[in-house]
Amino acid sequence: MYAAAAEFRLQLLAFQRRTEQATSRFGLTPERYLLLLLLRVAELHGSTVTVTSLTEPFRMTQSSVSRLVAGALDACLVERKADARDRRRQHLVLTPAGRRRLERTFDALTADRAALVSALDERLLAGLTSGSGRARRRRP
Repeated sequence: MYAAAAEFRLQLLAFQRRTEQATSRFGLTPERYLLLLLLRVAELHGSTVTVTSLTEPFRMTQSSVSRLVAGALDACLVERKADARDRRRQHLVLTPAGRRRLERTFDALTADRAALVSALDERLLAGLTSGSGRARRRRP
């Protein structure tokens, strides 16, 4: 079980490093890449994304997400669009340049995503889902 947890962490670390390399090659950061991924997913599902709605998936404060979005706006990767029903509300959408960089980075990571998934074989998954065997005692 500990070996499985260690192997899992190593696989994730390797994937994270390859993601950093790929995003850098295409002028992105891993955080901006994730932002672009989330915007594309929303677009494909017909939903909208606001700065506030990004705080939960990023597990960041609204001010931190606002800084991330501001950088993406400055880099012309995303743009703000006024909501059709409430002009005070703005949602975020990919620009053509943002979509191109997303697609290039996504394509560059195809083999890495496949390698990460294949590393999660049944033995590893079984080891990850088992506990240490030690019961936790509650403190009074």
